[in-house]
Amino acid sequence: PFLSRPCRRRRWQHGSAIQVTNEPILEFKPGSPERAALQKALADLKGKTEDIPCVIGGEEVWTPTVRYQLSPFNHAHKVAKYCYASKELINKAINAALAARKEWDLKPVQDRAQIFLKAADMLSGPRRAEVLAKTMVGQGKTVIQAEIDAAAELIDFFRFNAKYALELEQSQPLSVDISTNSMVYRGLEGFVAAVSPFNFTAIGGNLAGAPALMGNVVLWKPSDAALLSSYAVYRILLEAGLPPGVVQFVPSDGPDFGDAVTSSEHFCGLNFTGSVPTFKRLWKQVSDNLDRYRNFPRLAGECGGKNFHVVHSSADVGSAVNGTLRSAFEFGGQKCSACSRLYAPASLWPHIKEKLLEEHGKIKVGDPTQDFGTFFSAVIDAKSFARIRGWLQHARSSPSLTVLAGGGCDDSVGYFVEPCIVESTDPRDPIMREEIFGPILTVFVYPDNRYSEVLELIDTTTPYGLTGAIFAREK
Repeated sequence: PFLSRPCRRRRWQHGSAIQVTNEPILEFKPGSPERAALQKALADLKGKTEDIPCVIGGEEVWTPTVRYQLSPFNHAHKVAKYCYASKELINKAINAALAARKEWDLKPVQDRAQIFLKAADMLSGPRRAEVLAKTMVGQGKTVIQAEIDAAAELIDFFRFNAKYALELEQSQPLSVDISTNSMVYRGLEGFVAAVSPFNFTAIGGNLAGAPALMGNVVLWKPSDAALLSSYAVYRILLEAGLPPGVVQFVPSDGPDFGDAVTSSEHFCGLNFTGSVPTFKRLWKQVSDNLDRYRNFPRLAGECGGKNFHVVHSSADVGSAVNGTLRSAFEFGGQKCSACSRLYAPASLWPHIKEKLLEEHGKIKVGDPTQDFGTFFSAVIDAKSFARIRGWLQHARSSPSLTVLAGGGCDDSVGYFVEPCIVESTDPRDPIMREEIFGPILTVFVYPDNRYSEVLELIDTTTPYGLTGAIFAREK
């Protein structure tokens, strides 16, 4: 009889659909083929301005609101000419995305994954030098910072995302002999807005690419200060086979973009990296418009940080100093994970200070395209330069702060700021609490016997909780 049949459970076989490994990081040694290719790509960009349109439904569109992206280390060089999408054009982009949604969502994940795997191969091979050069010239990255970002990390995003998407498709619910259960993974019923920052080319490609891989249609608003590299990544995705309507490329004024996408009934997701105030504004707009949406929008945001390094009295000083200087000053501290505050024990502070100042004197700041030995270049733009200069003025005027090294700034040719080390006697001074996003490291020296209190202090000084590090040899 039916009820007496044995109920044998079975599960779909799990297994990796493809095998991927991390992209090797190239060294660009003198005489190497990758160095020659990069130098040629940089030479091709010298003095040139690339026209970058809005791309709506596969059509290039220009508006009267023209802007220019300037090279940070040579602001006389306009590296890109672009235009802002108006609210009307953003709404047109929404409609174009929705028109492409059903066909794209029905495409098997294997086919979607192949597009991103092909894009990764293009970035790994023939298009690597182009994207690196545009990241260096447009965002002021050094060769190694561009390589680990615009090449290695972006390639890894595309390959590992494809791998995980295929594995997710294979993950199915339990079935029995009399009933087969299956799971179909669909894109969201609407569009996803991707808002990307200037400081990582890879993040731009991932914020737009990951939702698209999973069957979504996307409006990509790249950073004004990363248009050159973002457009290169977008073109590579199209050449790899991404249908024109899946990702709309819409440079635009931030508030205009936010107003347009969050007021659409079809808004269903936000993939964001940027400042806390901007993300809060978008979150509030979504909340205010909640009753008009056809779905509950998904919001994913990664915002600022106030990265700390704590040195325990048992730490190796050389390791702590080298790790801190690299974290604080690589790419001019323009990372949410950049070390901004250092807590040093009094017993080690004289040695730490000596090594910090010694190594600080070796840091080379300049044009990364002319000297591959440059440690970091100019900060991204005039607005950033002015903000950082304000913090340097605060460091010089505050009675609780002492500038130990650096802090000069000059924007006559590029937006150059010397790496600056500051000592603070007040662990709650604003320079220890607020995000700076520039090459300023502030040190607070604490009594060795108050280590536990310092850990509590770190947690309560600032609302940021993104990254941190502890240097110690005693676990």
